[in-house]
Amino acid sequence: MDVNRTTVAPAVRPVPPLGVHLSDDGVDVAVVASHVTRVEFCLLDRDPSSASGWRERRVPLAGPTYGVWHAHVPGVRAGQAYGFRTHGAWDPARGLRHNPAKLLVDPYARGLEGELDYGPYTYGHIVDKTGDGDIYGPPDRHDSLAHVPHSVVVDTRYHGGPVVRPMVPWRDTVIYEAHVRGLTKTLPGVPEELRGTYAGLAHPATVAHLLALGVTTLELLPIQAFTTESHLVDKGISNYWGYNTLGFFAPHAPYATAASRAEGASAVLHEIKGAVQLLHEAGIEVVLDVVYNHTCEGGDGGQHVSWRGLDNTVYYLHDGASPARFADVTGCGNSLDFRRPRVIQLALDSLRYWAQEVGLDGFRFDLAVTLGRGDGGFDANHPFLVALQTDPALLGLKLIAEPWDLGPGGWRTGAFPAPMSEWNDRYRNAVRTFWLSDPAQAAHGRPGHGVAELATRLAGSVDLFGHSDPPLMRGPGASVNFITAHDGFTLADLVAYSYKHNAANGEDGRDGTDDNRSWNHGIEGPVEAGSPGWEIVPLRRRSIRNLMGTLLLSAGTPMLCAGDELGRTQHGNNNAYCQDNEISWVGWKLSEWRSNLLATTRYLLLLRRENPALRPSTFSRGAHPSDSGRPDLAWFDAGGSALRHDQWHDPAVRTLQMLRSVPGDSPGDPLSEVLVVINGALDPVNVTLADERACVWELAWDSTWEEPGERAAAAIGGGLHASSGEGAFLEALSLRVYLARPPTVR
Repeated sequence: MDVNRTTVAPAVRPVPPLGVHLSDDGVDVAVVASHVTRVEFCLLDRDPSSASGWRERRVPLAGPTYGVWHAHVPGVRAGQAYGFRTHGAWDPARGLRHNPAKLLVDPYARGLEGELDYGPYTYGHIVDKTGDGDIYGPPDRHDSLAHVPHSVVVDTRYHGGPVVRPMVPWRDTVIYEAHVRGLTKTLPGVPEELRGTYAGLAHPATVAHLLALGVTTLELLPIQAFTTESHLVDKGISNYWGYNTLGFFAPHAPYATAASRAEGASAVLHEIKGAVQLLHEAGIEVVLDVVYNHTCEGGDGGQHVSWRGLDNTVYYLHDGASPARFADVTGCGNSLDFRRPRVIQLALDSLRYWAQEVGLDGFRFDLAVTLGRGDGGFDANHPFLVALQTDPALLGLKLIAEPWDLGPGGWRTGAFPAPMSEWNDRYRNAVRTFWLSDPAQAAHGRPGHGVAELATRLAGSVDLFGHSDPPLMRGPGASVNFITAHDGFTLADLVAYSYKHNAANGEDGRDGTDDNRSWNHGIEGPVEAGSPGWEIVPLRRRSIRNLMGTLLLSAGTPMLCAGDELGRTQHGNNNAYCQDNEISWVGWKLSEWRSNLLATTRYLLLLRRENPALRPSTFSRGAHPSDSGRPDLAWFDAGGSALRHDQWHDPAVRTLQMLRSVPGDSPGDPLSEVLVVINGALDPVNVTLADERACVWELAWDSTWEEPGERAAAAIGGGLHASSGEGAFLEALSLRVYLARPPTVR
């Protein structure tokens, strides 16, 4: 490797913003490295004549100024590859790991190029070919330049026009969680070269599906640059989900088209910006899943590619012992230390960049409890969470917490401050339990859980999200309701598998949760047409519709997992984080039942849009919203009487009627009134339709219908209408929704 060292530091200006930023005649450079004695800014150019294939020019930085090393370096342009080298103490027992032989990625790099290899040269300490070594031993002196990704100077200017956000209100929001690659990898209508790319997200075929479905907000799994864990590399598989961040500012380059990758890091950034703009023009918001809780550098003996070599004790949470070790509250080997101002700054700067430069509409925070941990554990008034509430650059964006981590006191659903929303795992568990695991138990004569927990979740989970000052300020929109997500079974697999089948992951079944609350309906896995047990397949399909219907009829913000509307299966794999193949990709070949499920999902979302009572913006209080004579929320038993206290807590009670009345979307609109009738028993039931005054109920949907077109058949002979107090026959394990109509309708 040809190395050219600049012995005289360039002219020093006031400390610039962290990162490497283009100026009129070069770049301004700044990096945090508070414990080192010297930092070199390394400019990298390809050189076939060099043994490493690279020529390196090292520029010393001035500093430290409050821990920041900085300089203005003239003559540097967009596309220039670079990295940092640090000089200082190598004292791992004290957490100090400064090794100038290791080229380090800029934590603020806007672009990254090249692959991380997993050989010994990428470690700061001496290891063998398997990565094992003494973490407190001497430093490895082999240069890592040719073995690690390189930061790239990026021109962030984009001439596609200003950011114009759809700004969908929470009450109207329907989230669709998807993977950039998996969503369009096999989507018909998307050209081959665009499939699985940023550009593919905004292709007309993709947009048409999202709009026809009725979703408003696309939530993307991580697209910040990430790497694959070494244990997966050893097995010949890769990290598919992306929760292993290498760069908090750089888009993951492999998701760009081949043309953009060939053009360079600036083109990769422009591709994702263009996709976001096109989605905005279609009225679709884009929310990004961000992973600020840990990095790709692994545990104490992990690789030495960025933060570990720059300022290990500042960036990472340590246990305070001697010798120093990481305190891991994420289960990923390391945890970023959000007690440190520089870590909070890193996360906030990254959020501002993706919001202002890329145009994103919000963020879902992976393992968000880690981001709110102080000296005493989780704190809802943590400086980072306060900043999320008050930062002007984030004002009005959707901020969604995954409200748990693996540390002490890590389950915090409902504890995050307004205006944040949260993934509601209590909702997921309640709905799965009522429709799947309880019936599975009942089939063997064992009791279930009754209706109280399900009703609480249907009503918006006020027990979790109603605590604020003043009370009830957050509203049901704070509850992001979901039944499936990227981790766990798909919707179709929930009704076909009682056990996980993760052999493809190569971990002998140790990975993935065993708390699935699923039900195979008596036979594990797929059932072929005409084979013994074929009679359970229609019930499986009804169970899918019960789950989907419950999700889309509940108060709160529904989140669909991409492909569930199509009956996507992962063949029982409930932890497909390392399956970049047909196991994880959305399949678009539609059999009859899958087409019917898609039509049902579209219809349910249409019902939700057209009826404000299915998407209330405030918590119900049992009060009368108008002179209609109905409360905003009321509960009834199968006989049409108000549920008694003992019925709420009786596990044998499996039938429930929920009546909800909500003002219309605009002043002068009529009251929106719905009646949701649920039979969670294994036997049919006769129900007396409830109400507190005389009216006509019109049947809008029945989960026994294979597809919404069956409503037309039910209408023959007036079968859609029934007066309050009249009887209705509900099949076993079924769900209905009725809409109030004037008495003259009948």
